[in-house]
Amino acid sequence: MKWKDYPQNIKVRLITSFFNRAVASAVMPFMALFFAQEMSKVWAGSFLIITVFIGFFVNMIGGYISDRFPRKKVLVMTSFLSACMFLLMAVSLLPTDRWIGLFALAYVFFIIASSLGRPAMHAIIIDSTTPENRKAIYAIDYWMVNLSMAIGAALGGLLYLNHQIELFMLLTVTSASLPIAYHIWLKDERVVSLKKQHHNVLIDLLQNYRVAFQDRPFVKVVIGSIFIFSAEFSLNSYIGVRLAESFQTFTIADFDVAGVRMLSLLNIQNMLLVVCFTFVVNRFTDRFSKKHVLLTGLLLYSIGYVTITSANSWYLLILFNFIGTIGELVYSPVRNAEMANMIPEDKRGSYSAFSNISFSGADLLARSTIIIGAFLIPTMMSVYMGVLLMIGTLLVYTGLFVRKPKRKLANRPEII
Repeated sequence: MKWKDYPQNIKVRLITSFFNRAVASAVMPFMALFFAQEMSKVWAGSFLIITVFIGFFVNMIGGYISDRFPRKKVLVMTSFLSACMFLLMAVSLLPTDRWIGLFALAYVFFIIASSLGRPAMHAIIIDSTTPENRKAIYAIDYWMVNLSMAIGAALGGLLYLNHQIELFMLLTVTSASLPIAYHIWLKDERVVSLKKQHHNVLIDLLQNYRVAFQDRPFVKVVIGSIFIFSAEFSLNSYIGVRLAESFQTFTIADFDVAGVRMLSLLNIQNMLLVVCFTFVVNRFTDRFSKKHVLLTGLLLYSIGYVTITSANSWYLLILFNFIGTIGELVYSPVRNAEMANMIPEDKRGSYSAFSNISFSGADLLARSTIIIGAFLIPTMMSVYMGVLLMIGTLLVYTGLFVRKPKRKLANRPEII
C-alpha cells in the first residue's frame, strides 16, 4: 500500500503515535532511575509495581468504555488529561526542592488516562482497516514504533541527565497536540456499538469480558503470545543479568565491550534490523501462505532466542539475535492481522484490552526467569525457553488457523 491509499484514521494514528512515542521513550525508561534517586530503590520498585497493576485494571475498563461510547471522544479526553499530567510533572521539577509527591501523583493519573485511551486507539485501527490491508498496516505500524523508540532512546540519553525540565516540557507540548489532532482529523465512523445489557455497570463490564474469556481460539492466541513475547522480554531481564555477570569482555579498536554494553548492542541491532528490513521482509512473505509464514517466523524466532539465552560468545549472540529478529519480522504482522480479524465488530475495544494481557503476562514471565536462572545453568534455561516457545507456537497457530469459528461481523469488510 502507498501512503495516499491509507485511511485517514490510520494516517492520524501513525503520525501522532510516532511523535508521542519518540518523546515518551526518552522519559519513561528512566522513571525507575528517577524515583530511586529521589526516594529509594524499595520505594521506586514498590511504586512502579503498583502502577503496573493500576494500568492493567484501568486498561480493562478502558476497553469497555471504548465499546460503549464514541471512541473519538474517549481519545480526545484521555489524551488531554495525559498532557495535563505531563505539565504537572514538568512544574513539579521547577523548584530547587522538587515536589516529588506531586510528580508521583501526576504520574499515576497519567497511567490511568493513557490506559483508559489505549484500547480505543487500538480499536480505531481495526475499525479503519479491512482483512485485506491489515497485514500491511500492522507492518508499517510495527516499523514506526521501533523507529520512534530508537529516536526516543537517543533523545533521552542526550537530555535526561542535564535537561529533565526541558524534556518534560517537550513531552507536554507534544502530548497537548494530540487531542487537537484527534479532534480535527480523526473520524469515528463505527457502525456497531456495544449495548448495555445490565443496569449495574460493574456486572455489565464483567459480562462483556466473559464473552472474550469464552472465545477459546482468541484466548489461545493471547496465552500463546504470553509465552512467545516472554522470550524477547527476557533479553532485558534474565539474558541481561547473565551477560552482566558472565560475559567475557572483548575489545574493538580500544573500545571495551562488557556484558552491559553487549546487551545494548543487541538492542541496537534489533531496532536497526526492524527499521531497515520490515518492508523488505513483509513484501517477500506476501507471496506465501499465512500459515507457513507464521510457522516459519516463529521457528526462526525460537531458534534465535533459545540460542542467545545461553550463548556467551559475541559472534553467536550477534548472529542468533539477527535470526530471532528476522523471525519476529516474519511472524508479527501475520499474527497481529489475523488476531484483529477474530474480533467481533461491537467488542473491539474490550478484545483489544483483553489482548494486552499478552504483554503484561510476558513481562511477569520474563522477570521470573531471573529467579529461575538462579537455580538452572544457562543451557537448561535455553531448554526452558524452548519449551515455552513450543507451547506458545502451538497455541497461537491452533487459535488462529485450526477450528476457527465463523464470525460474520469480524470477516465482513468494514465501512470506513
